[in-house]
Amino acid sequence: MAGTGYFTSVEDVTAKLADTGYLASAAVATTVFLADALGKPLLIEGPAGVGKTELAKAVAQASGSRLVRLQCYEGVDESRALYEWNHAKQLLRITAGKDETWDEARNDIFGEEFLLARPLLTAIKGDEPTVLLIDETDKADVEIEGLLLEVLGDFQITVPELGTITAGRKPFVVLTSNATRELSEALRRRCLFLHIDFPDAALEQRIVRLKVPGVDDALAASVVKVITALRAMELRKAPSVAETLDWARTLLALGADSLGEDVVRASLGVILKHQDDVVKADARLELGKVLDS
Repeated sequence: MAGTGYFTSVEDVTAKLADTGYLASAAVATTVFLADALGKPLLIEGPAGVGKTELAKAVAQASGSRLVRLQCYEGVDESRALYEWNHAKQLLRITAGKDETWDEARNDIFGEEFLLARPLLTAIKGDEPTVLLIDETDKADVEIEGLLLEVLGDFQITVPELGTITAGRKPFVVLTSNATRELSEALRRRCLFLHIDFPDAALEQRIVRLKVPGVDDALAASVVKVITALRAMELRKAPSVAETLDWARTLLALGADSLGEDVVRASLGVILKHQDDVVKADARLELGKVLDS
């Protein structure tokens, strides 16, 4: 099965993602293009809040595709990922046809009308352009990886009562992971790999200016310098790009057009979410040196 054919070149990826508000680095744009051209799932790893999920959303928007999302969590199983039968509706059907034999009823109640498609089956069944986002894969139990291997290997799902359902149009698949546990080598082999880390200062300033239009260049530069300094500390949770944007919006709401000691320390709770991190930053952040660097 060929690739999805959403993009014509790396430059096309960069331009179309930018139109959605996602500023892609050369590495990101290249890997997205290759995943599209080769028809391979894209596994994206990196710290929380660096834009992994947003990249999948941007690809869907840029390609005019619907987004189907499987949110992984501990205990997610086949009935939540693949499909389950609508037992209440089946029972009503059996009750309504009480004069039928079991064989007659069985042939009816295990039809597609009684099937509840979950994200994986929904993405496989559809004929329209689709981006399938399997989010936070590392939070799911190891057993779910076997299911993903079957689905991502052949892009087909077997429902014993109905047979094998094969994708007529292959979805663009994105798996994300915060690397809280190691994913299997078998699953990794199925995918192209992309690591997204915190952006460099220049790119993060561009993101701030794009996403928070009221922030001028000088304030955006100051915000990014402070965020970069905080990330260099050994914190329990380093500030993400999402928190950088939240802080920029906070400064606008406070009417701050520059960063001073008082406004920074009063708003640390916007970017740091653990008290020991706040205490550490309050003690170690040398604002004057950071802003002069």
